[in-house]
Amino acid sequence: MDNPFDCITEFIFVETPVSPADVILVTGANHPPLMEKAAELYKQGMAPYILPSGGFKPHVGMTEWEYLRKIAIENGIPEEVILKEDKAQHTLENARFSLEVLRRNNLVPGKAIVVCKAGHARRSLLCYQAEFPIDCEFLVSPCVDRYGITKENWCLTEIGIKRVMNEVEKIGTYFGEIIPRWKNMHLLKEKGENEI
Repeated sequence: MDNPFDCITEFIFVETPVSPADVILVTGANHPPLMEKAAELYKQGMAPYILPSGGFKPHVGMTEWEYLRKIAIENGIPEEVILKEDKAQHTLENARFSLEVLRRNNLVPGKAIVVCKAGHARRSLLCYQAEFPIDCEFLVSPCVDRYGITKENWCLTEIGIKRVMNEVEKIGTYFGEIIPRWKNMHLLKEKGENEI
């Protein structure tokens, strides 16, 4: 039986097949499965670099980048392939500052894998799409959060509903101002292609 909120499920929970890319991007959090998933993808040869992102958070006692880097090293990832972004305070900054790090390292990806929490997948994807070049392809490889929230069960618990609806709200807050910019970029791109 279809539920009236199935459209929310399909919107929020994004997952794509992964294939070799230029970098694995990890959204900031103090959640070990994020880096464990990124390490697994790295070991499968999916990308030559991992870029965890995240600034200092009092509840973590360090930057999210330091926290995730430690887990990467514990999972056998060579230090030299872990790029550093340790300033971001929210997902849009994860994306913005990660792109700055990549550019400083002369790495502008044509394809990137985004590792994030399952319930955070749509917002993560939109944030990276908002900040990276328009022609960058993103693959999304989510992991389950500490609450066990998945595409299949989010609507069954109060915490699942609260967290998913919070994502819906945050997407509205973040992207109300970004959508007109995207529209203008696409119009300019189409105009340029039509003149060729």
